[in-house]
Amino acid sequence: MRKTRRSLQAAVAVSAATVTLAACSSQGGAQDAGGGGAAEGESYTIAMVTHEAPGDTFWDKIRAGAEAAAANHNIELNYSNNQDAGEQSTLIQNAIDQGVDGLATTLPTPDAIGPNVQKAVDAGIPTVAFNAGINDYSNYGVGMYFGSDEDLAGQTVGTKLAAESPGHTVCVIQEQGQVQLEARCAGVAKGQPDTEVLYVNGRDLPAVQQTIGAKLQEDASVANVVALGADIALAAQQAKTDSGSQANIATFDLNADVAKQIQDGGILFSVDQQPYVQGYMAVTSLWLNLTNGNDIGGGGPVLTGPSVVDQSNIGPIVQYAENNTR
Repeated sequence: MRKTRRSLQAAVAVSAATVTLAACSSQGGAQDAGGGGAAEGESYTIAMVTHEAPGDTFWDKIRAGAEAAAANHNIELNYSNNQDAGEQSTLIQNAIDQGVDGLATTLPTPDAIGPNVQKAVDAGIPTVAFNAGINDYSNYGVGMYFGSDEDLAGQTVGTKLAAESPGHTVCVIQEQGQVQLEARCAGVAKGQPDTEVLYVNGRDLPAVQQTIGAKLQEDASVANVVALGADIALAAQQAKTDSGSQANIATFDLNADVAKQIQDGGILFSVDQQPYVQGYMAVTSLWLNLTNGNDIGGGGPVLTGPSVVDQSNIGPIVQYAENNTR
């Protein structure tokens, strides 16, 4: 049976920096809140519903963080995903019907997913959003959000490129219409006005490589390619090699291969949103709410990024990326 719900009302404001420091251990894991571990005799079921697409290694870090938090707090984690907005919304409805104790979800297409998120809130299910939907989560009654400010992250990339590699920039969007991806490229254009958007099919990496390669071959003025994910960055790097382009590659997000490429100079830098922290804090915040009535962020988003990773700080991050925690 569903346990007694506690409403997600703004009660305790915790800064993003404090939350992040409390969450991360030296191994990239997390410390139990209050040092007490899971509440004795209490077990909760939390559903995590995302827009993960098959083969996208980014989500491995989200899940690693969520699973670490679940293990620490005696939580049964039910993870499900679908990149189609309608199907993701159905997964949220399924979680409601199953009577879960808490819900953590992404909001890449708020208009399609948000109404069922509101249903969860109205049903008394403590609900948090993370990763996508930073400007929309509160419209559906959600009180906590964990993720990066994507507009700020985009501006960080654009400003850094304008200073280090000025020139025509192509920003590659792998899922047209997803709010967090569109916001990133819009932010890049604010920092580097000479930016155009190139849409690709992120579910077909060979096609991504072909499309980027064709762009580089037809337009020798391209000085920079900005990828919005690690797998896309690696495809862009191969496209650069095949086309003979001299364009620099920058990216959002990390994986072990991208970390090594940054270390070796093959990729200029990454702006990381720290997905492990997003997964960990989404689950941990629900546990704190269920067991202690806590809310984190004072109604505002708790930022996990942007965090710039380049040759100046890549050293220890390579190992963290290999451990699937960064």
